Amino acid sequence: MDSCANPGLMPIDDALTKMLEVITPINHTTNKPLSDTVGYVLAQDLHSPINVPPFDNSAMDGYAVRIDDLSTTTTLTVVGKSFAGIPFSGDWPKGSCIRIMTGAKIPAGCDAVIMQEQATVNGEEVNFSQALPLRKHQNIRTLGEDIGQNDLVLPKGHRLTPRDIPMVATLGIPSLTVLNKPKVAFFSTGDELQPLGTELKDGEIYDSNRYGIKIMLEKFGCEAIDLGVIPDDKVKLRQTFIQAQQQADVVITSGGVSVGEADYTKEILEELGKVGFWKIAMKPGKPFAFGQLLSQDHSSDAIFCGLPGNPVSAILTLYILVQPLLAKLCGHSNWQPQPTIPAKAMTGFKKFPGRTDFQRGIYSINEYGQFEVSSTGNQSSGAFRSMSLANCFIVLESERGSVEAGETVTIQTFAPAFYS
Repeated sequence: MDSCANPGLMPIDDALTKMLEVITPINHTTNKPLSDTVGYVLAQDLHSPINVPPFDNSAMDGYAVRIDDLSTTTTLTVVGKSFAGIPFSGDWPKGSCIRIMTGAKIPAGCDAVIMQEQATVNGEEVNFSQALPLRKHQNIRTLGEDIGQNDLVLPKGHRLTPRDIPMVATLGIPSLTVLNKPKVAFFSTGDELQPLGTELKDGEIYDSNRYGIKIMLEKFGCEAIDLGVIPDDKVKLRQTFIQAQQQADVVITSGGVSVGEADYTKEILEELGKVGFWKIAMKPGKPFAFGQLLSQDHSSDAIFCGLPGNPVSAILTLYILVQPLLAKLCGHSNWQPQPTIPAKAMTGFKKFPGRTDFQRGIYSINEYGQFEVSSTGNQSSGAFRSMSLANCFIVLESERGSVEAGETVTIQTFAPAFYS
């Protein structure tokens, strides 16, 4: 069933296309110390200035030998030592070997290293019979075998991870040129929302969405600007929109995008910019809004994303719809959504055709290596405990109806930004 079954609801893929069409990646750069670059995106290709390793070195504690010396005997005399940082120097007579440690420079003429566990030591004499036969370059890390000088190490647009930092450090590079992180201002709307630690009055609830939004924005590689909770007052909301637009590249609200009498967001957006679309053919998360906040000279234009107020809807739309937008804005050119995986439904899933449904599930892998998935229970958009229990989304296609146990469904496991 297509979006015609739900007039006014935009299919998810169409919404993503429209959002990404108006995004221009940030091009402002900064140079940061290597230790401070995790989460930033490289502004230029990174090529290696050196070979790694920079010299042939030993992969084992053992003995450096010349294979020819063991063609007529199995016993050699130790005539010197090579340690990491203190290489062997001097003459190396025929029919002898050199004690060597892991990471130490390979002496000239050596073509194999025999690990110490395969050597029998008797004073200065070492018998290698149990190590024979040898192969050339055995236990030797050769010059540049990991990274060659001028090799492309990381491409422009790569978002730096903790795994990248020690690798870049081996190249001797102290700092990197990276793209500035996009600034994202966000706030919640609603008279009912109260700060944590206060006593709730009748009809009030705690403001929870901002806590999840802030953490996820930071994990997406953004600078998060928390503007707090704004009451359902049109004047105050308009002032906050203007303040947010002046500070940020993207403005995100939570709540105020439904059709209630106190939901002023659409009206303000039409005054300050333009509406791209309103309402998505997804569940939960239908009342998601997208648009632009515009300045007269376009010097402080900002993208607007309006998340629903229900906790699950807010986090789901941020994850599914806003994350790709922010990835493009960050210049993160190799970003990809989590892959989908077929899984056997171990429980039933209630659904009506017409919208893509993201239900919360718990997947496991059975003894045959097959994915299985069960519901976390309550799938209400206001029930966040089911999100906390989950480790995946069960993605039920728009045209699909309810699912019986035993059917095959599609799951999408959570990305690190969602669980770590």
